[in-house]
Amino acid sequence: MLYHLLYPLHTEFSALYVFRFITFRTIYATITALVLSFLLGPWVIERLSSLQIGQTIRKVGPESHFKKEGTPTMGGTLILIAIVLPTLLWADLRNGYVWVALLVTVGYGAIGFVDDYKKVKLKSSDGLSARHKMLGQLLIAGIAGYLLFTVTPFEPVLTVPFFKGFQPNIGLFYIPLILLVVVGSGNAVNLTDGLDGLAIGPMISASSAYLLFAYLAGNAKLSSYLQIGGVPGAGELSIMCGAMVGAGLGFLWFNTYPAQVFMGDVGSLSLGGALGIIAIIVKQELVLVIVGGIFVVEALSVIVQVMSFRFLGRRVFRMAPIHHHFELKGWPEPKIIVRFWIISIVLALVALSTLKLR
Repeated sequence: MLYHLLYPLHTEFSALYVFRFITFRTIYATITALVLSFLLGPWVIERLSSLQIGQTIRKVGPESHFKKEGTPTMGGTLILIAIVLPTLLWADLRNGYVWVALLVTVGYGAIGFVDDYKKVKLKSSDGLSARHKMLGQLLIAGIAGYLLFTVTPFEPVLTVPFFKGFQPNIGLFYIPLILLVVVGSGNAVNLTDGLDGLAIGPMISASSAYLLFAYLAGNAKLSSYLQIGGVPGAGELSIMCGAMVGAGLGFLWFNTYPAQVFMGDVGSLSLGGALGIIAIIVKQELVLVIVGGIFVVEALSVIVQVMSFRFLGRRVFRMAPIHHHFELKGWPEPKIIVRFWIISIVLALVALSTLKLR
């Protein structure tokens, strides 16, 4: 919005020429998201508390979590606001990729909102049924895939890390890949959101990595030099990634241990969905396994636990997702959280190194 209002005036006011640069707008989208989070955070927490929108704790979980019952949840609405508004303010709104990414972010946020609301209303840890949640996520991811193929210049070319000469055009087979990446990412982040600040820390690292991926993919010279396959227009997603970083840092201020507010499904699903669709658009979906390694391990731990118990009759972990396993081994919650953050930063750096290892 600001880009459309102010950049056209650069012929009269030369200082406004800076709005042409994605780097400038990304920096200020990040700052805008951070300031919005700081300004709105206390009000959102107060409103959630006054409406008695508190977290319901599963009684089968670690006993240390019982004291968290009643902590305001659905704080992900703050994250959504702090992502969407700065993106609308600073991005070029003629860019179709921006709208597709926002569609997934808001759509997944809406599913999470309904799920959280049902949990609060029923005073239960059960919200939407797994079937309804999955159908909603598949529908939104499917619409996003359709829009990518019909209203954007998206090409279904798969970029494979470490193999610069291998970029197959997989055509409509990209649709199942979109569904897998977006739905998988959304649910993986959702599973990780089990300790104070545990999910938002790795999201900040992952968003920072994809900020750079998006900028490089959208820059013809840099993408050609790095041989990563350019995606014209994808650079605008750097602005949204910057907003995600700012929103994440701002939310972490209130969500760090001991948390004043939880993000709920409205936050975790929207963040995961946003990460997944951005990875698809900038052609770094396979690298997401590295960037989001923490989320992947959390999701795999649940799958392994369920499969092992069903077919072998025993559990691999003391409890899944895996962060609960470490809790039950006696690790203090802050230690688990910070160590997972450290690992996520290292994984993001490793993923960025693939830009040269080709």
